[in-house]
Amino acid sequence: MVDSWERVRQVLAGAGMSPDSLAEVRPLGGGTYNTVEEVRLTDGSRYVLKLAPTAPGLRYESRLLVAEADVPAPRVVVVDGVRQLLMTACPGEPWDGSLTETEQTLLRVELGRQVARLHRLGGAGYGYPSGALGPLAPDWRTAFTAMFDAVLADARHYGARLPRSADEVARTARAAHAALDEVTVPRPVHFDLWPGNILVDRSAEEPRIGGLIDGERMFWGDPLADFVSLALLGDIRKDEAFLAGYREAGGRAEFDVPARLRLALYRSYLYLIMLTETVPRAVGEERACRVRDSVAPELVFALDEIEELAAA
Repeated sequence: MVDSWERVRQVLAGAGMSPDSLAEVRPLGGGTYNTVEEVRLTDGSRYVLKLAPTAPGLRYESRLLVAEADVPAPRVVVVDGVRQLLMTACPGEPWDGSLTETEQTLLRVELGRQVARLHRLGGAGYGYPSGALGPLAPDWRTAFTAMFDAVLADARHYGARLPRSADEVARTARAAHAALDEVTVPRPVHFDLWPGNILVDRSAEEPRIGGLIDGERMFWGDPLADFVSLALLGDIRKDEAFLAGYREAGGRAEFDVPARLRLALYRSYLYLIMLTETVPRAVGEERACRVRDSVAPELVFALDEIEELAAA
């Protein structure tokens, strides 16, 4: 069995760098799917190596590491098959509770600008670029309904405990499908922008956003979908600082009925993932209960909102 040090040396060689330049390898915490290690070289440069697990996962998680090569930051150095990815390290540490209220407000404005710049890019189709659920689709409704159906299939397969049956969830979601047709240009959606994946660089007098990381769950679709993880288990419409920065940089953030229907769909999708993935990941009953207690009510709320908006 190859140890961590030797594995990194092999990856460096594959990237055209000298294996002898390796100075340090240390594990990085915070990830929930891939194993992540920080790699330091003798010249002081830093890289991040991600290793995909071999344990069972959800359908969309197949070849996740390949997808991060399509996210603008960090810069990918080498992708080794589907299990290893070496990329440059962004400055900073994950966003935490040590920031003052003023600092958080300024950072949320800057974050809004950065996400809006990400959403300016356009793609050739819709869906996961990894091909985990098949080739990119020509329209967003086709892509997203396939994504939604896939996680419901996973929920059935793993016997996930949902607050409503998978069939009932599917029926409710169908009432919002027509709103998906309003999306006409595929944009990159990070879909995992919770604070742990937002780096804050404190090297200057004022903290700045150092980078948006862990983009392997990225897909091409509706930029509105990024608002779910940006306000995880909450309401992005209350984040005035973020929305101000987003709109200032040219992002469109309107919350008419079709947009609210789509946002409720995307919330439902993420919450289904969060509830279902606890089974194949074998997180333990205590953590699974915590997830259900916090996520299940939000899934019900999102489904209720679809029903109310569709009826109106």
